[in-house]
Amino acid sequence: MNAGAIAKDLLAKLLDAGNKHAAGARARAPALTATHLKPYSELRSWQHKQECDETFLAARDAGAVTLQRDKLNPDDGLFERIDLVDGQALARFLGRRTYADQLAQTVSELEPLQAEFPVIQEVIGRWTSMAKVRGLGPQDTRAWIDAAKTIQACAERSQDAVAAPVREFSARLFLDSKRIEALTAQLDVLLNGGVEETPRPAAQVWRELGLFREEHPVLLAGQVHIARDRSTGLIDAPYMGLPAAAIQGVASKVTEVITIENKTTFHSEAKRRQNKEALLVYTAGMPSPAWRAMYARLLESLPPTTPVLHWGDVDEGGFRIASTIAAVCQAAGFKLQPYAMSPDDVPSAMRVKASARTLERIHHFACAAGWPDLGRSVLEAGFVAEQEALDRG
Repeated sequence: MNAGAIAKDLLAKLLDAGNKHAAGARARAPALTATHLKPYSELRSWQHKQECDETFLAARDAGAVTLQRDKLNPDDGLFERIDLVDGQALARFLGRRTYADQLAQTVSELEPLQAEFPVIQEVIGRWTSMAKVRGLGPQDTRAWIDAAKTIQACAERSQDAVAAPVREFSARLFLDSKRIEALTAQLDVLLNGGVEETPRPAAQVWRELGLFREEHPVLLAGQVHIARDRSTGLIDAPYMGLPAAAIQGVASKVTEVITIENKTTFHSEAKRRQNKEALLVYTAGMPSPAWRAMYARLLESLPPTTPVLHWGDVDEGGFRIASTIAAVCQAAGFKLQPYAMSPDDVPSAMRVKASARTLERIHHFACAAGWPDLGRSVLEAGFVAEQEALDRG
């Protein structure tokens, strides 16, 4: 790094400190002290030090900083302290923008999306205090706009309930086959509607949109006959995987239908119930449009008195999934009931304290699922848990 670059790098760090101070994320006034200035003071060449001095003096002349030299040599000694006096002036000098300017532009560009995606207000709130969301700051506005465009495009085609390869869909939408994969973090935040949820694997995010890299079959279990496109037959023991589009309905007696969010739990229950007339269906996390269409066909083939239950995580994601499945049930004339999702079902050792914001969102999704009492119970209990922690014997 040449001397001029060293000086500008130090001034850039001063600008960053100024941004933090302006955002309330730093209490101390922004300044470069002797410790910060070591890359400059330790230069061996007098000429290189002079080059740095010229850059610092130019920043001062631009009205951006004040300079303090060595008190023993105030005329041409080394600079021992540089204080920021005008962040805007320093940003202009460095050919950059202040964080406040960048954020203001981002807020303006994302404003049209806030009605459809209220979580953007939470994201901006984090950015205002210079906190990041999933490691993301306000610099890449285009990514959030493209993520919203992806969700909207998938929603328009979800009525067809046909899954699509993520790279083919991305190529058609953006003329870039890998663009959607690069937007996974933004997509997850917009779909979750909150900034505190644990990041999901990319495949789960794409699945919710009806996209896939490798299409996976729907897993079913139980001593139940399933009608499909070319045949009707008993589900293999302990479970069977079938393409969602091929499943047309139930062709035998069913005592109850239980959807299960997590694979480990599904496998355990499949072995335990493989010889019972209960139909178990693995959701693979948030169900895709194709899965939801398949599930609706299963329900429509059953007597309206059939109990329909869901077993998911006692956390925000689990209740959001439940609310999505409940909407499918309601449209098919059924009332979804929770299974083993009460706080009382969670062993003390498996309870994880949750934030007030998370508990409020759990309550919201529980109410959306038609379970207001359960939502209040979780809100009052103050903890979350994964369903794998629940031993059903």
